[in-house]
Parts: sequence; C-alpha cells; structure tokens
Amino acid sequence: MRFLPEEEQQRLLAACFAQSHLTPEQLWMRYFALGGSLSLLDLDAYLNGLTALPRLDRDMLAHAVNERLDELSGPPRAPYSHSVRDAKPLHGPLKALVDLLEGAHRAPPERLPAIVAEAGRALDLRIGIYLADYDQRTLVPLRAESAVGLDIETTVAGDVFRRAGTTVTRDGPDPTLWAVLLDGVERLGVLEIVPTDGADPDDPVLREQCRWLSALLGHLVTITTQYGDGLDVRRRRRHRASPAELLWQNLPPLTGATESVVVGGSVQPAYDLGGVVFDYALSERRAQLAMFDAGARSSTSSYAVVNALAAYRAARRDGASLAEQYIAVGKELDDRASAVTGVVAELDLRTGVLRWLDAGHPAPLIVRDGAPLPGTGAVAARFAADEQSLRATEVHLRPGDVLAVYSRGLAETTDRAGAPFGRDRVAEYLADEVLPPETARRLTQAVLSHGGGDLHHDAGVLVARWLER
Repeated sequence: MRFLPEEEQQRLLAACFAQSHLTPEQLWMRYFALGGSLSLLDLDAYLNGLTALPRLDRDMLAHAVNERLDELSGPPRAPYSHSVRDAKPLHGPLKALVDLLEGAHRAPPERLPAIVAEAGRALDLRIGIYLADYDQRTLVPLRAESAVGLDIETTVAGDVFRRAGTTVTRDGPDPTLWAVLLDGVERLGVLEIVPTDGADPDDPVLREQCRWLSALLGHLVTITTQYGDGLDVRRRRRHRASPAELLWQNLPPLTGATESVVVGGSVQPAYDLGGVVFDYALSERRAQLAMFDAGARSSTSSYAVVNALAAYRAARRDGASLAEQYIAVGKELDDRASAVTGVVAELDLRTGVLRWLDAGHPAPLIVRDGAPLPGTGAVAARFAADEQSLRATEVHLRPGDVLAVYSRGLAETTDRAGAPFGRDRVAEYLADEVLPPETARRLTQAVLSHGGGDLHHDAGVLVARWLER
C-alpha cells in the first residue's frame, strides 16, 4: 500500500479546505463528530503548516473536508494518507471482466454473446465466439446470424483449436487474434478477437488480457450450458438420438489434466452413440480410468453401460480398490442379460505403475518411444461378481509413455473391403506428438472415415500421457 508523504497531504488538504467555504470552527466540529480529539488550536496550526498530526487525525480531517466538498459537488477531493481503492474497478481490463461476470449472473445462456460483446467494447475489442460441434469437425459461431461454421481440419481457426494455441492473421480488413477457448484444460472452441482501437494483436499485454478473457468465457460457457439449452443447441449439427443423449450426459469432460497426467477422450458416432462410455478421475496420487462397451447397439445397450458406469463410480468414490470396483460392476451386471465388456485401470502417478482388470475387452495399449508395447489378453470373459482369482495386469510406465483404453469398435471397424482399422494403426496415432485430447479426436475421426461414415459399433477412446514432474 502506497502512503502519501505527510507534507504533500497537508498542502493538498489545506488547498481543499480553502475551497470548502468552512471556517476552522466548522471543520473542527465535523472532525470532532468523526471521533477526533485534537483541539481547535492544533487543527488551525496544522492547516497553516505549523505542526504535524498523527495519520489517523489527518485522515479524519480529510474525510471531514471531503464530506463538505461532496455537498458542494465539484471541487477536487482532499487526499488520504494512503491510496484508497474503489470497491469495484472503474476502468481498464479488470472492469471489463467484472462487468462480464456481473452481466452473466442469472442471464440465460443465449444472452452470453451480447454480454461478451459489451465486455469487448470496454476492452476496445470485437469478439466472436466459435464452439466446437459434438462431432469436433466444425467450429460453430455462437451468434446465429454470424458467418458459417469453420472447418477444424482446414481453417486457421481450426488449427488454433487443434494446437490449443493462438495465432494472428492479417489477410482481412483488420488484424485478428485467434485464441483457443478453454474451460480449465478442456477445449471448447476458439475466440476471434479484433482490436477496434488500432492495437497490434501481437502486443503481449493485449494477449495476456485475451488469455484472461478466454479462461473466464470458457467457464461461463460451461456453467450456462448446465442450466439452459441455448448454447448446446448451437453446437448440435443434427438430431441426437435418445441413447446418445443419455450417454453424453454421463460422459466426463473430454479433457482432464494435473501436473502429472493429461487425459483426453472421444466417441463416435457422436449423434448416434449407443453403447460406449468412458470415465476418469484424477488426483494427486492416481489417475483412474475406465471404459464400458455394450457391443452391437440395441434398445438396452445404452442403459447397460450407464448402469455399469454408475456402479463403477459409486465404488470408486467410496474408496474401493481396483478389484472392488471391478466386482461392483460385475454385481450390477449380474442380473442383467447384457454382454458389457470393459476395463478398469489405475496409474500411480508417483511410481508410474499401471494396473488394470479387463473383461472381454481389448487390453490398454501403451506406446513408448513411438512403438507399442506387447499386448496382453483379457483377464476374464465378463465382469465377475465375486473375487474368484482376480489378478490385475501390471506395467511400469516411463514419463512420456502414452496409454489408450479403447472400445472394440475402434480397432475392429472395417472399410468397404472388409479390412479392420487395426491395433497397429491405433498405435500410430498414439505415437504422434500431439496433446491427448487431439490424439483422441484425430483417432475417432480416422476410424469414422475408415468405416465410410457408418459405424456398426461405437468407437470410443481414452488417451492418457504420464508426465515427468
């Protein structure tokens, strides 16, 4: 906190007192009413620069003068001994962000674009928001009257989304900053930011302000989507079947991360999903991963995998061991005529030890230094409802290793000639040096393309990279 020099405060206070049209006696009465204890003689000596006063008494005098100046409305105010901050910022980027928060409070989701536009004007920016559709193929403008969607694979905005970065374009009427829109670490879309005051988008200060804005907007998009359909409707490119609606509501965010691990998930066909879900939970010590697959789509497959997921989460959140999680799923499925396969896994983030139990499901695929490690067979044909002879498979990971838990439909989807996508091709995508959420997106897009856009079995993948701390 910066304190004003005593001599400077005295000089300015005396000048303001002269404009207050108060007599020394009137000022003393106001000062006394505020709790002051000095005599009129002391006050008069101070105003004439003949003596010093304690800081508290100086500030009470300044307040008494300011109350009178407020009554007169106009003259400058007397300074206090230390700078007094306004409860609410009155200008600059912080004001714009505070106004954005206040504007979004209780606002319906569809009002968010107008609130963002107002915040942008306070920052001398024109801001456009594009959200990724559920297929993660198109960036959809939030304003319905805005331009058409932008292709994620072929446009500058799409490149920013894929890299989770920023870039500046100068080929339009105005220089434009494109920045990824994040909720924490999850990619939601991109921001199109155009300075309206002639500022250079490469200015580090402007970029820092835009980073704040992106983080705040990402949270607002996620929060408002939870209590209204206005933003969700914009992200949908076509009708989503009821099984897919149920499964999407039970999926975790497509990206999660801590200092030790990054995970990313993806599922296809996004609008016709019927029998695959994944889940994860990250903590200081562990990364817990799971996938459940009902195989061929049926009228009950979505309910079966959701029940398996619910049993797994309940056991995990109760602090159950890996084997107990596995058995909880088995008990849930025991009375149901369903053929849900799956895998539950946990990675010790301190030691790199990966343990898993699977049931009629592809074992996790691990890629190290660009090459897959030898695979293992399934532990059991189905989830067990009792301990029997459960024994988890264990592998020691190294920092930088990439792990994928995936559904049968991912590797077994065939092209028109009957050739499956294959485990080796899955490994090739895991070997790419990109972020896990982008690996997952690319992988499911490639499988969808391999199957000619028509998947007979859902393709789901959860990718994790263990990081060296």
